[in-house]
Amino acid sequence: MNIVSSSPAPNPEANLKDTEAKRILPRLKSLDVFRGITVLAMILVNNPGNWGKIYAPLRHAAWHGCTPTDLVFPFFLFIVGVSIAYALSGARQLPETHSATILRVVRRGLTLFALGLFLALFPKFDFETVRIPGVLQRIGVVFIIAGIIFLKTERRTQLAIIATLLIGYWALMMFAPVPGIGGANLQPTTNLAAWLDNTLLPGHLWKSTKVWDPEGILSTLPAVATALLGVLVGQWLKKKDEPGNKIAWLMVWGVICTCLGMVWDLHFPINKSLWTSSYVLYTGGLAMLGLGLCYWLIDVKGYQRFTTPFLVYGVNAITVFFLSGIIPRIMALIRVNTSAGEVDSKTFLYETFYTAHLSPYNASLAWALTWIFFWMAVLYMMYRKNIIIKV
Repeated sequence: MNIVSSSPAPNPEANLKDTEAKRILPRLKSLDVFRGITVLAMILVNNPGNWGKIYAPLRHAAWHGCTPTDLVFPFFLFIVGVSIAYALSGARQLPETHSATILRVVRRGLTLFALGLFLALFPKFDFETVRIPGVLQRIGVVFIIAGIIFLKTERRTQLAIIATLLIGYWALMMFAPVPGIGGANLQPTTNLAAWLDNTLLPGHLWKSTKVWDPEGILSTLPAVATALLGVLVGQWLKKKDEPGNKIAWLMVWGVICTCLGMVWDLHFPINKSLWTSSYVLYTGGLAMLGLGLCYWLIDVKGYQRFTTPFLVYGVNAITVFFLSGIIPRIMALIRVNTSAGEVDSKTFLYETFYTAHLSPYNASLAWALTWIFFWMAVLYMMYRKNIIIKV
């Protein structure tokens, strides 16, 4: 990890990094804001006071279908793709630097994977049952694959790879027989992706399912396509063209992808846990529309007064995601004596200040909102001091 502050100590960069830095285009504030909105939503849906008392829009779809919560992760992977197109654009133009750049991409991806494993292990560090797949793990793997593809291919090839991944995944899931089970199916425990997860990672899957994982192995392939959609959009936004033209085409393709996803849903249902091809197009199209709106409002029209709360989340996205996962685990280790017996600190605070005064669903939501504002305050102080922690 690197911590960037307003007054860094002298640290001469390597020639390669100097060359890349000169070629990197100005940072898109709208991209940071869109990332911040997405991460804020992640914190909101991942930190309810009571997992049994959650309002419907803040739940994942039970299986097929898509709720607002199901948009969060694909939006983030889409943003990863856009960021790749900006961050690696300089190195891409210098083939002699590709090997060194790929090593850095792999190192960053593996660091994300390691952070995800640490979250899964903490605090028990039970390696025999640790969940190996996960959100940060998938981000790390997708970042490596999408980064290398961006460096080594042109847009036409990237588009062909997206089509191959989506059509190939559809064919596997809809037509390939499942060993030991029978014909192809999309049921939670008997589909091809579940079989592969349980075959290769037995005992190391999501504890809520045990035999399949929503961030599993096979479904990572279409997740790469989600990031590559972002890569294509990032290259489009970098073009020297009128902003109005770029926004118009971004919106057009956003609508087209969303509609294609809805049509494909009739045959290959939109499903986050399976990361179906229809889900990739549907969420990718909505991400294009969301980023296009942010780009028009913030970078083109200059409406920036409202952006700070989201910007502070966006520039330290991985940091806040990691910390928001580790702090509740630490709170669970801190015990508090009450008249009813010993409880963990989270339960004590929740029951004392939330459930005692609010209805169950409102208490659960209020707890999540408290975390939103807590992290916003922390991130704002970091933002004012220009502290950005980079993986």
